[in-house]
Amino acid sequence: MSEDQPPIESYGLIGDQRSAALVSAAGSIDWCCLPRFDSGAAFARLLDPDGGHCSIAAERAPERRYLEQTLVLETRLADEGGEARLLDCFVTPEEAEQSRLVRIVEGVRGSLKLKVEVVPRFDYGAVAPWLREAGGESTFAAIGGDDGLLIRADFGLEVVDHHRLEAELEVGEGERRRLILGYSHPVDLEPLDRFEALDPDRIDAALERTVEWWREWFAGLDAGARRRKGTGRSAAVLKALTYEPTGAIVAAPTTSLPEARDLSGERNWDYRFSWIRDSVLAVRSLAELRPDADADAFRRFVERSAAGHADDLQILFGVGGERRLGEEELEHLSGYRGAAPVRAGNDAAGQFQLDAYGQILEQSWSWHCRGNSPDDDYWRFLAGLVDAACERWPEPDRGIWEWRGEPRHFVHSKALAWSAIDRGIRIATDAGREVPKRWPEARKELREAIESRGFDSRRGTFVQAFGCQDLDAALLRLPAAGFCDWDDERMVGTAAAIREGLDFEGLLRRYDADDGMAPEGAFLACSFWLATCLAHQGSRSEAKGVFERAAATANDLGLFAEEYDPAAGRMLGNFPQALTHLAHIEAALALGPDCPG
Repeated sequence: MSEDQPPIESYGLIGDQRSAALVSAAGSIDWCCLPRFDSGAAFARLLDPDGGHCSIAAERAPERRYLEQTLVLETRLADEGGEARLLDCFVTPEEAEQSRLVRIVEGVRGSLKLKVEVVPRFDYGAVAPWLREAGGESTFAAIGGDDGLLIRADFGLEVVDHHRLEAELEVGEGERRRLILGYSHPVDLEPLDRFEALDPDRIDAALERTVEWWREWFAGLDAGARRRKGTGRSAAVLKALTYEPTGAIVAAPTTSLPEARDLSGERNWDYRFSWIRDSVLAVRSLAELRPDADADAFRRFVERSAAGHADDLQILFGVGGERRLGEEELEHLSGYRGAAPVRAGNDAAGQFQLDAYGQILEQSWSWHCRGNSPDDDYWRFLAGLVDAACERWPEPDRGIWEWRGEPRHFVHSKALAWSAIDRGIRIATDAGREVPKRWPEARKELREAIESRGFDSRRGTFVQAFGCQDLDAALLRLPAAGFCDWDDERMVGTAAAIREGLDFEGLLRRYDADDGMAPEGAFLACSFWLATCLAHQGSRSEAKGVFERAAATANDLGLFAEEYDPAAGRMLGNFPQALTHLAHIEAALALGPDCPG
């Protein structure tokens, strides 16, 4: 295990709604997949010391921040002789057909010495690329397999050991030095002699347009989100994790960051895909802060990816709508701090998760309430989902937590199936569509099953699954699904029991059932769900305290991971995590003007 690898919380996110990169507090890009979120990584030092990186390093990196109302990252670099700021971003999609990563160093004080290393390693670190000079001065092409990078700088990069570029430079006050990495397919890098040297003015202009683009986007947020920096930052993360060409939203831009507290790697998963559940909740949160263009784009993505038919619905898809996402282990990577295995792909794509029907129908109901009545084609798709929910609700499933043991009758899943049927009936009634007789019958039967088999009357709480007494933080979502009111006495009892029974030093674990795997950290979205529930129940002071405890796990840039180990004081799981950020927004909205973040 290598303790030299930076902690997860030391990273910042930059992205262009097609790809993303993680930049360490020291100014090193240690993770970047190109040309898409789910492509093979070009820089993967996050998961192996030899996985490739792009670093601009000084003796010290004392502080960092995002430029106001942007996702442009500024890192301060310094030594005894001077100080500079490093500006990192992907230029906006309008600037280029393929992703372009820009790094600009600007001298602030004195004279600063810097070491630059560009070490691409394609296919998750497996391929050391062929580096060749390409036309203009300090212009190089990196080629390997079906990947390529065009690397340009306005300072003296040199090839070292055939597979890396290095430079040592000095930046004085007011001076700028620029490095740009542009993804290209190898065939598009030929002939090499046609590429000109980097044009500093064009790069500076691209940076300014990117800053303007983000600030225009932030300006569209409601006043509360603009006032509360944390809420605005969470919204920007969700925007950055949206794959603009299709409307898909990835759960996280990383794979295999360990959830297990012992860093055993037993809970390492690939999250670079679009889960229906997470994406529906994300676009719902964004729609509360901005107009619903993102929500409609995702609605159409799901319909296309499922081929317009309920039988072809999966719980997750590739960002382009891909269905085959087979899971494999990348044995050449040692894993984050030695936490192997590293996985690419996710076998959960083949799981049956009953709640997917409810998530889509809930989104469609909200969309309908905003004045968008479904046309005949879309209604057939929705009606098919309701039919499927009616038919399949008696089956056990894998649930919201993607249980890898034997399927169970999860109460959260049943409640979301009930929601699918209920929302389908509501849409049909409101839009003048026929309501099949079996829909209300199934809705009634399902509610009776949940209330009789999914509720422990002795404790006054809902339970994780039929026939058990285990607690599950997902039950905090039942009011959001419309199954019961927030202040229903059963929910008050459930929230209190979850708060006490799943507590982990002021945060929440997901459940108390034994899943046969290594102990994990606190699941951060669950604490924000509890804050939301308490706020709606009128316990605003308690809700605020729960919110503040969860919000305190963000790093200095306002980014959340999936989980947190309060005993060790460190982040766990893939990062940054869409589900945590959307739950943060939801809780902030529930708390209203008094929300601290």
